Amino acid sequence: MITILAIEQNSARRKLTESQLNKEIGRTTMTPRITRRAAVIGAASLLALQSARPARAAGKIKLRFSSAFTETDLRSEAYKAFASAIGNDFDFEPYWGNTLFKQGAELVAMQRGNLDLCNLAPADISKQLPAWSLMTSAYLFRDYDHLRKTFKSDVGKDFIKMAKDKLGIQVITPVYFGSRNVNLKPDKHISTPADMAGIKLRMPPGEYWQFLGESLGANPTPVAYAELYTALQTGTVDGQDNPLVSSKLMKFDEVTTQFVLTRHVIGYDVMSITSKIWDGMKPEEQTKFQAAAEKAMADSAAKFNAQEAEAITSFKKEGRKVYEPDQNAFRTFAQKRYVEKYGKDWPKGALEAINAIK
Repeated sequence: MITILAIEQNSARRKLTESQLNKEIGRTTMTPRITRRAAVIGAASLLALQSARPARAAGKIKLRFSSAFTETDLRSEAYKAFASAIGNDFDFEPYWGNTLFKQGAELVAMQRGNLDLCNLAPADISKQLPAWSLMTSAYLFRDYDHLRKTFKSDVGKDFIKMAKDKLGIQVITPVYFGSRNVNLKPDKHISTPADMAGIKLRMPPGEYWQFLGESLGANPTPVAYAELYTALQTGTVDGQDNPLVSSKLMKFDEVTTQFVLTRHVIGYDVMSITSKIWDGMKPEEQTKFQAAAEKAMADSAAKFNAQEAEAITSFKKEGRKVYEPDQNAFRTFAQKRYVEKYGKDWPKGALEAINAIK
């Protein structure tokens, strides 16, 4: 098991013992006498205890939830199913499409007590906790099953504990939304990263995305998503990387010849809740909450995988080439690049432990 040092952060609660209270009140065996100072101390203690408990609405714990995706997304269906499963104990109050907090601000909102539950991007966690950059690297996860098993493993539990100890959030379960694959206009067979040399691969703007393109062996070129179809059509770029379903919706298959199933990024976020609410639950409540979340997200993952399979069938019917490259060659190349750039921030042995999970 990977050992990750963390500082235990437990919310302190003020509590007077019976002897202390008797002393403050000045109780005798004859008649109790409450002083003004004792009354103030007692009220303060009660207020501290009450503030440590989650807010309740109509007997239920209120969960203000935020997500970047809209209400029409498959993931919103999963969260609604989850909310229904825990509906007897929790009042789920969703804000879809960043209508409550802008994307990237959710973690701070949770830490300030302004948000209770969130569909949180691992990249946002890594901004405060650099060790989590490992969890955002290319070719870390092979598929959804490997992702799920990782978060259940010892190394996954260490990363969950790290987030709780350092950031004050409890990571519940990964929320999968498909894999990213390379889509090219040139009719050039791609087997290894060496075959990507000279390929102008559109990547979103930003250091992370540009480095991701380099880790595939390509020449990353920043182009806005809205301009990508035209960029492919005119040859400004040779290809792009996106989930297959997104590529189909945007009709990128109309201006390209092939899909290389690199699966270089297994797309996921993490359902996260504040430690204050999580620690305020009874063990049996935590178990029920966890089980409901895992089932809802597993069902959603199956739907995403089914949509990917349908997209592949559709592309093949159109005459587009769809095939897998040498995954081991791509994984070895990409992981070496990531270790060189970010490995100093990763817990020792964590990458190897994740790679070993079957």
